[in-house]
Amino acid sequence: MTASNDHLFGVYARAPIEVERGQGVRLYDRHGRSWLDFVQGIATNGLGHAAPVLVEAVRKQSEKLWHVSNIFTIPEQGELADKLCAASFADKVFFTNSGTEAVECALKLARKYHAARGNEERIDIIGFEGAFHGRTYAAVTAAGNETYLKGFGPRLPGFVHLSLDDHEAIRAAAEAPTAAAILVEPVQGEGGARALTDAELTLLRELCDANGLLLIFDEIQCGMGRSGKLWAYEYSGVTPDVMCVAKALGGGFPVGACLATEDAASGMVVGSHGSTFGGNPMAMAVGLAAFGEISSPELLDNVRKQAGYLKQQLEGLKQTWPDMIEEIRGRGLLVGIKVKPNNREIMTLARDNGLLIAGGSDNCVRLLPPLNVTEDECREAIGLLEKTFEAARAAAKQKEQA
Repeated sequence: MTASNDHLFGVYARAPIEVERGQGVRLYDRHGRSWLDFVQGIATNGLGHAAPVLVEAVRKQSEKLWHVSNIFTIPEQGELADKLCAASFADKVFFTNSGTEAVECALKLARKYHAARGNEERIDIIGFEGAFHGRTYAAVTAAGNETYLKGFGPRLPGFVHLSLDDHEAIRAAAEAPTAAAILVEPVQGEGGARALTDAELTLLRELCDANGLLLIFDEIQCGMGRSGKLWAYEYSGVTPDVMCVAKALGGGFPVGACLATEDAASGMVVGSHGSTFGGNPMAMAVGLAAFGEISSPELLDNVRKQAGYLKQQLEGLKQTWPDMIEEIRGRGLLVGIKVKPNNREIMTLARDNGLLIAGGSDNCVRLLPPLNVTEDECREAIGLLEKTFEAARAAAKQKEQA
């Protein structure tokens, strides 16, 4: 029986696929058709669909303990927090259910940091064009995307939105007496797969240090191995004070985290924040299993290897299909292709040809395969992209002749 979906909020422009199961890089619908899935829950299934190590973690934990309130000690929280801190700049961790909740925690942390020092006027969060930080009210206000804000009334106060290219405006905003923090994605995902330069990140770090601001990195999409290193900030050597992670941290299970230095987290005292489900035993069991796999040198080596292969092949496609591809972007296996036809048209044609790809701003499409993707699977994706471009070119000619 096919569900009508009549009783669901109509907030999603859903693709016409009734998903049933997945295995590795493949996604199957209820009628048995399969696709090469280079969306993977939008960079969430870091180990692919139904990864055996995660299935086993869920099975074992489901027979033991699912949920308990955070009024009790959950030992696995400490274990995963220890691993995250040992592998990053951080000293403290707060676990959430999602990326946008991790962002909410970071925003509250930044303001509480200054309030605890007697500077309650310091509330401004400086963000940038092209950002995406989630769908809660504060997260969409922090990103400033008009599409996600329209119709929801006034924006929350204390948020500044600037262009990454306007260094004078960034400097002025950081020097303002009400400035609290700078929030940025080292590699923008939805914003067009733009990787910030080392110089851009260094400037933000210097401005924070000079003016007493906290630097917050949103690595919800670009972190957890997606870039080819465990954290995308490692390429620049610029470390944040606070970092938001999620997506691949749970490999498809809802897990997020806000990481911070001890100093940055000093205002987050008893009663200042909390979560019902965040960090529950089931989530921690899956998070530990996912982190163990993704942080391994072998998997990170694979990300870099396959990213190099995809970039080489895509640059070749750009030469062959100049009417289709304008620019190749991104870092690691967060791959962006700025296309010349409408990106939604390319996504539809790719789906028709058996390849699932994600969209993005600036007329981009994104390739977000699992981090354990093989070269054969990447080669298959390149072939399906060629078929997609052939179909797009044929459709364009047909329009011209009509």
